Amino acid sequence: MSKQAAPRKVGEKEALAVNTNVRGSAQKLNLVAALIRNKKVGDALNILAFSKKAMAVDVRKVLASAIANAENNHNLDVDALVVAEASVGKSITMKRFAARARGRSTRIEKPFSRVRIVVREQEEA
Repeated sequence: MSKQAAPRKVGEKEALAVNTNVRGSAQKLNLVAALIRNKKVGDALNILAFSKKAMAVDVRKVLASAIANAENNHNLDVDALVVAEASVGKSITMKRFAARARGRSTRIEKPFSRVRIVVREQEEA
């Protein structure tokens, strides 16, 4: 009487990686994710490695995880992988308070985001 196995969240020739707690705003992360959408995996890794944006480090880790999932869990060819989907969404926001002048305080918000990358094996044409 065990639970049914969960169905795959992506297609047959696809692999997925998600990071749910990236410290940074979704707007900044989306700028980096837009750089790698619909690119070959090797090109995407190079773009992220040489990007000046600080969020590129976290996106690169998720992309590397998606590549490893494709290779080890789904037996896909790494050389034929393409970034099919790179989406960013909001996660939690930590609220903090900072002391200000005359006994007042100001709220500081520290946003977290989630990154979801799907790689797809594409046939060489």
